[in-house]
Amino acid sequence: NESKVTIVEFADFQCPYCGEWQKTIFPKLKEEYINQGKVKFVYWDYPFLGEESFKASEAALCAKDQDKFWEYHDYVFANQNQENNGAFSDANLKKFAKDLNLDYKVFDNCFDQRIYKSQVEESVQSGTSYGVDSTPTVFINGLKINQAFDWESYKQIIESELAK
Repeated sequence: NESKVTIVEFADFQCPYCGEWQKTIFPKLKEEYINQGKVKFVYWDYPFLGEESFKASEAALCAKDQDKFWEYHDYVFANQNQENNGAFSDANLKKFAKDLNLDYKVFDNCFDQRIYKSQVEESVQSGTSYGVDSTPTVFINGLKINQAFDWESYKQIIESELAK
């Protein structure tokens, strides 16, 4: 049963607005639409705030190898602390993997080899080609949402897409 509606979020793990979106909008989306199978949610990396953002995106993809992407994603957002001041240093990103009980040797190997560097670069290029110029940028069935924090707008668009 394919969802009629796909929501794509382009985000940067260091971006405070993305952290806020994660706390305010995402839980409602999840409860009302994603968990009901009405909406498919896709997260795309758009790290533009510097090296720590980029490395955090790579780390989350290494966590995905162990089926822990969402746990890692949530944990990184929960540990935001200003930009480029070491909150997402390599050592901390590795520590997060340990905190989440990932096989840290496998994780560290993936992370140190920067296995997902090119994938993150491609994600940024895709975002740019879709007109992403800030985060979070959210698309509902390809329609760019200009008011990322207006829950009523989401509901209206989702409901009209579901009704098609």
